[in-house]
Amino acid sequence: MTVFFFVFVACFKDNTYNTVIVQNPDIDKAYEYLERGIEDSAFFAFNSAKDIYMEANDSLKVANCLINMAITQKDQGDYFGAQETALQAVDYLNKSNPKHHVYLSTNYNNLGAATGKLSDFEQALMFYKAALQFSQDSLNSLIYQNNMAICYQNLKDYNKAIQIYTNIYDQVKDNRRQYARVLSNLARTKWLADPAYSAIDEFLTSWAIREQENDLWGLNASYVHLTDYYTDIHPDSALWYAKKMYYTANKIQSPDDQIYALSKLIELSPEGKSKEYFQTYQSLTDSVHQARAAAKNQFALIRYEVEKNKADNLWLQKENAEKINRLTRQRFFTGSLVFLLVLSVVGGRLWYRKRKQRLDLEAQHKIKASQLKTSRKVHDVVANGIYRVMSEIENKEDIDREGILDKLEGVYHKSRDISYEAEEPLPAAQTYAQQITELLTSFATVHQKVLIVGNESQLWDNVNENVKTEIKHVLQELMVNMRKHSHTDQVVIRFGKNEAKLKIFYKDNGVGMKNMHAQGNGLKNTGSRIKNLDGAIIFVSEPGNGLKVEIAIPIS
Repeated sequence: MTVFFFVFVACFKDNTYNTVIVQNPDIDKAYEYLERGIEDSAFFAFNSAKDIYMEANDSLKVANCLINMAITQKDQGDYFGAQETALQAVDYLNKSNPKHHVYLSTNYNNLGAATGKLSDFEQALMFYKAALQFSQDSLNSLIYQNNMAICYQNLKDYNKAIQIYTNIYDQVKDNRRQYARVLSNLARTKWLADPAYSAIDEFLTSWAIREQENDLWGLNASYVHLTDYYTDIHPDSALWYAKKMYYTANKIQSPDDQIYALSKLIELSPEGKSKEYFQTYQSLTDSVHQARAAAKNQFALIRYEVEKNKADNLWLQKENAEKINRLTRQRFFTGSLVFLLVLSVVGGRLWYRKRKQRLDLEAQHKIKASQLKTSRKVHDVVANGIYRVMSEIENKEDIDREGILDKLEGVYHKSRDISYEAEEPLPAAQTYAQQITELLTSFATVHQKVLIVGNESQLWDNVNENVKTEIKHVLQELMVNMRKHSHTDQVVIRFGKNEAKLKIFYKDNGVGMKNMHAQGNGLKNTGSRIKNLDGAIIFVSEPGNGLKVEIAIPIS
């Protein structure tokens, strides 16, 4: 099995070397070290090349590096390490991509070889079957089948091994080396299955072909088969072939075959010579064990150093990143403080300007409100008062000169009080009901009757002074509007309470209002006053049918 796998590995290495596109210098170094037989340096270079390919996300070349690393480990006797590395390579290969199949078949074959060296032949058989599944080369497929047959030999399932060799026998007749290998292995399997089977002719035919082809690895295998075959029936012949095997194993530098040859020489040689061979055997065995242990430790150390360097680099990168982050945070903090300071200054100035503008606007509104309030008082108190006096002079035949003068003097005082923002005082001698009656009847004439209903003193008991003042102005406005525009001969004003509301009904039989929306300033002021008291006022009028006004004011 060693011979066949070595041939395959060599083919794989050469093929890979010729087809790999160089993208980093480590891959060239790796193949150069392989050609020179410096396995540890090759392993290190493949590992470095793998890391570069990983950074470039080239999974196929990562897998190729891992496969070569696993082959190197297997060749140096690090079988467990070879398994681990080869299984890592599988993770980077795509089984559905035909371009990856040659790598998969090579990797699974190497897994089978490493696993077979650990005597786990059943698992090795599974790996060889996987290698055969992905094989795209007929010669490689024959090699994988041969390796499967050897596993069946070791599992003592000789019938399956014979079946495989029989199936590939005719396929290798054109290739003398492969034919010699299959012929010798088939004869050995038949002999193992039946010790009475005479396999000598096939062994010698295979040996002769290998002699002609100068196939040293094949000759070594033939010497193994001939030695084992003659051990019990012709010890002298077995000893001769064992010596030839030992010589050839030394020539091809195969420690395992040297050890096996020495074990046979110890078994077959005379006592004195046997001791000499035993000393050589013991020394070689110790040397191989030490070399393989050193190889395992060496590969593990290489990986440890690589991983340690990567970890150190990552730590340095982390430190640098943290420094950058700290510097960035400091800059951001400083920038934020400057920004907030600028924002505070700008915002403060804007707030000051807005506040100044708002205060100026509020002052202007207060002035306008004061002016409007004064205008309304002049209209309600002075203008309507004068109009009321004028109405009395116009409609009364007997003029009470003293009374008229008193009323004009009252209007004068009211106008003066307005200039000082003084509220209109209520005469102490009259109740509010009497004041309303006097106000309304002052607009009555011989031709215009004013009827008052419900103006009782108790009606006004729970009405606050502000509401009373506004109602007085509203009624005066309605009466002035009546005298100016209605041309009525009868006005009815009714007062009442209903559901905690004071209600006032005004009705005349005058000409009415042609356009309800074209009210004068007086009626508009009336609506505004009622609205300010949270009340409601409704005007109902049709041309020629007079005017109706309904007022409702909450008094609770």
